[in-house]
Amino acid sequence: MEEISPIELESINGGGISSWIVLGTLMGAVFLIGIYDGYTRPLACN
Repeated sequence: MEEISPIELESINGGGISSWIVLGTLMGAVFLIGIYDGYTRPLACN
């Protein structure tokens, strides 16, 4: 087995979930829930 140097260790990328992907997924879910709520419970403007 070969030992990895600290410089090589810092250059490794990948394997993680981007926070932008998580944020975009949550924003999409909130948007779709809002559309569903608007169709099922339409409220009149005052």
